[in-house]
Amino acid sequence: MLIDKLKPSGTPGQRFRAALARSQPLPVVGAMNPFCALLAERAGHQAVYLAGGGMATYSHGLPDLGLTTMTEVLQDVRRMTDACDLPLMVDVDTGFGGAFNIARLIKGLIKDGAAAIHIEDQVQLKRCGHRPNKALVGTAEMVDRIKACVDARSDDSFFLVARTDSLANEGLQAAIDRACAYMEAGADMIFAEACGELGQYRSFVQAIDRPHSVMANITEFSMTPTFTLDELRQAGVSAALYPLSAARAMAAAAQNVYRAILEDGSPRRMLGAMQPRTELYEVLNYHAYEAKYDELFAAGADK
Repeated sequence: MLIDKLKPSGTPGQRFRAALARSQPLPVVGAMNPFCALLAERAGHQAVYLAGGGMATYSHGLPDLGLTTMTEVLQDVRRMTDACDLPLMVDVDTGFGGAFNIARLIKGLIKDGAAAIHIEDQVQLKRCGHRPNKALVGTAEMVDRIKACVDARSDDSFFLVARTDSLANEGLQAAIDRACAYMEAGADMIFAEACGELGQYRSFVQAIDRPHSVMANITEFSMTPTFTLDELRQAGVSAALYPLSAARAMAAAAQNVYRAILEDGSPRRMLGAMQPRTELYEVLNYHAYEAKYDELFAAGADK
């Protein structure tokens, strides 16, 4: 039996839009699983993110090459939204097929409680946005992807972000031209991938000339420096993704623990890097569940 909790008011999309209005820019932090989403909520974040590359790596042990499926994405979305009430943005790669596939995806995401997506203009055999040799579809095909999202949206507050990977391939002006076409097609925001300078974000913001129009991807060890929120704010950026920051730290910590067990015969020297059991229980509201068990067992004993 689950412990009841109050549900937040408004749709997930409405809550995401409200968070975007409150924070300039809004940090949207990656959560590799539902427990990480709870940790982000506990830390005070207002939105979380399910990264396609993160899901491939940490749920399936695969590289970020478009190898996961629509079904797998929706499954992870349900896990996240069941556990955490923060609005969730989902990376849907290129949409997992044509217009009808995209429509199924959007309807499923809204039904399962997602707040927002970003969809990109790479070909279906996509690559990580910070790797070489990316191939793009034409502007018209990407516009069709966006229109399929708009047409399938049963909730007008569901937030649509169009990602363009064209800066690396086609240059800044071509990327801006694509971005303007994507916004005209119905996107709510542009995800300008692999920007290396703050001035590039400014150029997107000025060309689009709409509120809350540009998102930055602050992913470590990439083509984009780890700009601060203040720097992004001054450039006019409205949201900043941190897709794998926590996941990378967790992976490094796990690797160190595994090594310590072999080298020392014990994880003792790593205890200071671990989350205490007491904090784990607090995040999960463990004692409330346990108290409910005690109540049920006591009621059964009285019969």
